[in-house]
Formats: sequence, structure tokens, C-alpha cells
Amino acid sequence: MMDLVSRVNAALEEGCPSLAKALSGLGRRVVLPAGIPVQAQEAKKCQFNGTIGMLTDGRGNAIPLPSMAAAFSGLSKEDQNRAFLYSPVAGIPELRKRWREWQLGAVGEGESHRASSSLPVVTGGLSHSLSILADLFGGEGRAVLVPSPFWGNYNHVFGTRTGARLISAPAFQGGVFNSNVFEQAIQQDGALAPDEPVIAILNLPSNPGGYSLSDEERVQVRESLLRIADQRPVLVFCDDAYAGLVFEDAVSPRSMFWDLLNLHDNLLPFKVDGATKEFSLFGGRVGFLTFPFEVDSPVATALENKAAGLVRATVGSPVASSQVLLLQALRSGTVDEEVEDVRLLLLERYRKLQAALAQVDPTLLRPQPFNSGCFALAEIPEELGVGAEQLRRHLLEHGDTGVVSIGDRYVRIAHCSVDGDSLQELVDRVAAGLGQLTLAAHQSSPSKPDVSAAAGSFS
Repeated sequence: MMDLVSRVNAALEEGCPSLAKALSGLGRRVVLPAGIPVQAQEAKKCQFNGTIGMLTDGRGNAIPLPSMAAAFSGLSKEDQNRAFLYSPVAGIPELRKRWREWQLGAVGEGESHRASSSLPVVTGGLSHSLSILADLFGGEGRAVLVPSPFWGNYNHVFGTRTGARLISAPAFQGGVFNSNVFEQAIQQDGALAPDEPVIAILNLPSNPGGYSLSDEERVQVRESLLRIADQRPVLVFCDDAYAGLVFEDAVSPRSMFWDLLNLHDNLLPFKVDGATKEFSLFGGRVGFLTFPFEVDSPVATALENKAAGLVRATVGSPVASSQVLLLQALRSGTVDEEVEDVRLLLLERYRKLQAALAQVDPTLLRPQPFNSGCFALAEIPEELGVGAEQLRRHLLEHGDTGVVSIGDRYVRIAHCSVDGDSLQELVDRVAAGLGQLTLAAHQSSPSKPDVSAAAGSFS
């Protein structure tokens, strides 16, 4: 086992010293051992395969319960077997290849992209992909740079699980995206040692903000990350959960992963994506993890081995039935049109939410820039004296309306889960609830702004 660990680590140290330097203690220790899954795969074509504890008919075919098999009756025999038997630890090979073609199709057929990205490893959803990266490169005290406000699960994945330090700076300044956000986070922290590796999380379209970068901002962010890479290794985790859900012609749906490849030895992007939002398969829990190295290269092979080792140690193997379900879509000749139909539905809701928020009194609620994804974020002015959680509770208890509170002063509205014709009413209720709370605060403290005219009632 130690010989295997040494060989895998040596491949990383020789092929990408900056990456090897950034490994956590667990990242250095973990590999996929030559245990039962590996030995079973090696014996797969043998006449008698007595390796794995998986119920078959003795000829490699599954023995599903008839009541379950009926749900998969439209599948070929091969796909039925795939759905009911264990998946390979790194995922079904056909799915990995087809997902890579789906990724490349979104950026064109440039050979530089094809040569510079690995075959994706299948995971149990995007959170699982992020957890694998956190295990490999996080760890006690590791700096994780993230624009704020940010998705709360980053705290759990990186901070709670691995002891990493989340360091943030504002995503927006003066109503425009802060392209130097990662550099600002480092400057504000002031605790990093020279040449100490850092992680940067780039979530586009963003959650909770629903924002994607303009072409000019993409260049600025890239240049900022290159300046960091001149000083230290920087691993950029491109969280592409909402890939493709872009609603303005001037905004590219292209992942920043592709823009960051092969720019600097210290700049290492990783792509996290999956079927959850891209294919509206929320219950399927099929995610992917792609590395910035050529398929079958020593570094890509080493990273895939470590990722598979973590999959084996946590969930055993990714869910096979969901992978088979996704394969049906990727094989379909109409998948592009089907995905576009979902985007157009969300585009309609985006336009309606955009129009509704534009009518809100800015002294009550200040919508942040949004142009993509599933959300809009709005800021409650500090001078109102009303907290985001206070507003959320008030809307639940008195307005029959649910939104998400983010920090002290932000609320997130998910237009993806609200009928388009209801979005105006939802925004009206948010504004009315905020007006009611602000009026109550003014009555108890006359120094607070008087918004009695905005304190409407819930219809």
C-alpha cells in the first residue's frame, strides 16, 4: 500500500510540483487501494468471477426484484444491468466519455481544451465533488478565498470538515463586480506565509447572487489570479453548478475553467459540474470532477486515483441507476433542445423577476446585479434597522412566503422554483413585509427612516 502511495505522490511531484505542494495530509495519504473493486474489475472477463459480493445470475447479469425492474423496463438489457449492479468507483466509462464531450461541446472543439482536461470522475453530486477537493487540498488553516456573500455550504465543506479558513471580500463594490476580490481577500487576511498555497472558489453563475461575468470582467479576474500565481500556488475551484443558465446575450455561458488552463505553473483550475441543474436532475445526485491535465497523463491518472480513493472511502461508488438515467439523455439526439427549453423557461421567470425588482423602492430593498442562474440577491439597507433573518421569519409567519436570509442584510429569491406569473406578488410581499418591519422600528425609535407609505399589507 505504501508503495502505491509513494508512486502516486511521485507522479504529482514530478508532473506538477505546485499541485503536490498544495496537497493536504489526507490528500497525500489517500489512494484507491488494489482492493475488491480493483480486483473485481481485473477479473471481469474471466469465465468464473468469484471476486465481488454482488448478486448475479452467475453470468454477470443482475437479479433485480421484479417490482423494481418494471421501472426500468424500457431500457436495454445492458443498461438494466448497469442500473442494478455496482458502478465502477470512478463512474461508468461511457458516461465519463459522454460528459466530457458535453463539456467540450459548450466551448467548441478546440484541441487545446481537448488536450488539457482530464476524463471527468463521477461523484455523488456537486457537493461531493467539492468535498473531494476539500479533502485533497483543504485541511487545518488552509486559506480558501471566496467572494461574499457566498453559498453557506462552503463553510461546511471546507471549514467544518477540514478546518480550512474561509477568507472573503465583497463580490460587488459600487454596484459592479469586484474583479480583484481574491487579491483583496489575501490583503485583508494578512496571515499567509510567502509562497503558501491558496484555494479560490469561482462560482459562476453564482449562488446566491445569480451573476456571471462580462467578457471584460473575465479578463480582469484572470489577470488578478495570474498576479496571485506569481506569488504562490492558487487552486481555482470552478463551481459550475448552474452552467449554461445565462440570460443576457452579452454574457458568455463558457466556464472560466477553460479560460484558466495552461496559463501559469502555479494556476491550477478544477471543474466541478453535474446533471443537477444542467439537466434538471436534482434527485439523481450525479456530479463530475475534472482536472486540468491531459487524459491518461501521469498527473491526471494520479489525481483520478486519489479522487476514486475518496469515493471508495465515503460512498463506495457513485449511484449507478442515476448514471444510466443521465446516459439516456446524453445519447439522445434532442438533448440540446431539451436543455434549451428549460433555459428558456427560466429566462421568462428571470425577466419577470427583473421587472418586479425594478419597481421596488430602493430605500427599502436594493437588488444586486444578476443576469444568470436561479437566483436574485437583494440587500436590506443597514439604516432600516431590519435584519435579513427577521424579515424571513416575518414573511413565513405573516406573509405565507419563503425566501432565504444570507448574512445580516441579504435575502435570496429563487425564481427557478416560483411560477413566473407569481413573481410580482412574491416581490410585493417581500417589500410589504420589509415596510411593516421598518415602520415598527420607526415607531419604537423615531431616528429610524419613516417608510409608512411603503408599509403595505399582504394580499
